[in-house]
Amino acid sequence: MQVVFHLGAHSTDEDRLITTLAANHDALARVGAVVPAPRAYRGALRDALIALKGQPADPETQASLLATCLGDAAPEGSRLIFSHPNFLGLYDRAVTEAGFYASAPAKLEPLANLFPDAQAEFHLGLINPATLVAALVARAPERSYDDFMAGQTPESLHWAPVVREMVAAARGLRFVVWCNEDQPLIFPEVLRSLGGIPAGVPLVGEDSLLEEIMTHEGMTRLRGYLAQHPPQSVAQRRKVVSAFLDKFVRPETLEVELSLPGWTEDLVAQITRGYEADVAEIAAMEGVTFIAP
Repeated sequence: MQVVFHLGAHSTDEDRLITTLAANHDALARVGAVVPAPRAYRGALRDALIALKGQPADPETQASLLATCLGDAAPEGSRLIFSHPNFLGLYDRAVTEAGFYASAPAKLEPLANLFPDAQAEFHLGLINPATLVAALVARAPERSYDDFMAGQTPESLHWAPVVREMVAAARGLRFVVWCNEDQPLIFPEVLRSLGGIPAGVPLVGEDSLLEEIMTHEGMTRLRGYLAQHPPQSVAQRRKVVSAFLDKFVRPETLEVELSLPGWTEDLVAQITRGYEADVAEIAAMEGVTFIAP
């Protein structure tokens, strides 16, 4: 059995991936994959993590979890896909006195130990720390910005050290990474990676993100072009989609409000440069499968 943990990060997905994947029942069934309903497992997995305190679950506990998540025992050889940004901790603990996602690496072994007899893998969508901080601060209006930042400076928030430690904590288990900003171009590939679905298999909803950020005219033209000129590779499809996005994207869908105390355009640019450098480093890391646009 394979168990996939989609780790978020916070403010990257809002369950879009897991919801879209679940709509592809036939494609999932052909590869023995199952997407349990989040309401069926999130509380159960949280309670098990607390009770186990990082130790491997015994067969009885594993069977109980499977029954709770699926309603019955998972068929042998199946691939279970779980998703929750809080797998890495609560959103208001993304930045602490200890640093940026400082507790994330320690979360992986306990997750894998929920089903120690299974082959676990981890999937993580990165996000520009500037965008992340703005989104998380907005979610907690009762907290001051200074309280949220816990003494950390915005330019000190880097993904590369976090991912490096997470990969080490994964101990050779598959670790897949992509950038949330790239999702309009790579959404189908991320879906297939999570589901273990072969390339070329059409998926329901694989263009749903494009539908949200492109004009109706642009989406209609894109579909018509792809129908008349079927792409011969993933790279070719991305090139076509990118060209249509350049012309038909709705700018307001890409705008992010970054109005935070002391933040300037120069600071945001500095954070973004740091993020881009981190992404380049992560993409080259041993042990990382990186989905690039």
